[in-house]
Amino acid sequence: MKLEIINMYKNYPNRKKALQDVSLTLEAGVYALFGENGAGKTTLMKILAGLLRPSKGIIQIDGQVISPLDDKYRERIGYLPQETPIYSDFTAIQFLSYLATIKGVSKADVSSRVEQALNDVNLIEHKNQKLRRFSGGMKRRVGIAQLLLNDPDFLIIDEPTAGLDPKERIHFRNVIAEIARKRIVLLSTHIVSDVGSIAKEIILMRQGKVLRQANPYSLLDEIASSVWSVDVSDEALIEIQDTYQIGAIQQTRAGKNRVRIISAIRPHPDAIQEEPQLEDLYLYHLNERVQGA
Repeated sequence: MKLEIINMYKNYPNRKKALQDVSLTLEAGVYALFGENGAGKTTLMKILAGLLRPSKGIIQIDGQVISPLDDKYRERIGYLPQETPIYSDFTAIQFLSYLATIKGVSKADVSSRVEQALNDVNLIEHKNQKLRRFSGGMKRRVGIAQLLLNDPDFLIIDEPTAGLDPKERIHFRNVIAEIARKRIVLLSTHIVSDVGSIAKEIILMRQGKVLRQANPYSLLDEIASSVWSVDVSDEALIEIQDTYQIGAIQQTRAGKNRVRIISAIRPHPDAIQEEPQLEDLYLYHLNERVQGA
């Protein structure tokens, strides 16, 4: 499956331009959508999920123009919003069986599809427990399970690891890596470390526009000379924070502050270059102060 988004715009009645000339090409693999709140990520995903109409632009699948509101298109997608709607009085297996039926899974396959989905998200032992007793992380995993019921070609996931503990996040990452072998998976997250190791490409958005779409390693190579660290006093730290984009701050044994700085120029005479990480990439491309340094 090859999905193309061509010159897409979305303008709201208050004249806010949520999307501006967005063009993307997606094939099998994981695509990580990064951007600050208000960058247009959720609007883009809702259009692709058939929940919003674009103001302008087209979507193509394998070269054929389609409508995201078309039933045949919807049968090929799975969408998980930030808030997962559930029926608290249902058990996990009842809830997923109900959704499988709605998604058009044949009666003969419902049981096996539900069991497999619960296994994939590590909830099989809780299949007969009512959802109202589930923790926030467990409810999120139920949401992920429902994506898999109709074996979709295209998964759209908004903040997939919200509410998951570190162990659950690792399990989720492994599940996504496996199912993306033959599917397109587009996901949005603020926890860049959760998807960096499995992302085929990273899509950076700011103010409704796509800044970059590229392999994460290529993007990291581009900022190899823009990540620094330096040990400074508390007084010097304040000045650096006022001038540069700060990544992380650690206390050293000597009582100083080891500061990670994102800057196109050397931020301090004693600063040394560091190997860039995905968090640095996020800060570099999505902060105008860094770009103008």
